[in-house]
Amino acid sequence: MRYFFFALGIFVVTAAIGTCAEAQNYPWCAVYDVGDASYNCGFVSRDQCMATVSGIGGFCEPNTQYQSPAALVRPKSRAHSPG
Repeated sequence: MRYFFFALGIFVVTAAIGTCAEAQNYPWCAVYDVGDASYNCGFVSRDQCMATVSGIGGFCEPNTQYQSPAALVRPKSRAHSPG
């Protein structure tokens, strides 16, 4: 039984190391009015952003670093036959 848990632990650690973390990419940013510019660029829609800043102050603006998932897909290169 001890070997089972040891092997399971090795498997979990290996699986965790094999994954890479990536930042999320969202199109809207909230700029909070809290004395200094505090940004949260984690909003899918403008309405979602506006609901967050309503009541606490701030405004929403488009994320200038946003790239849509379609823009991230690179077209596959095709080999052209000499012609």
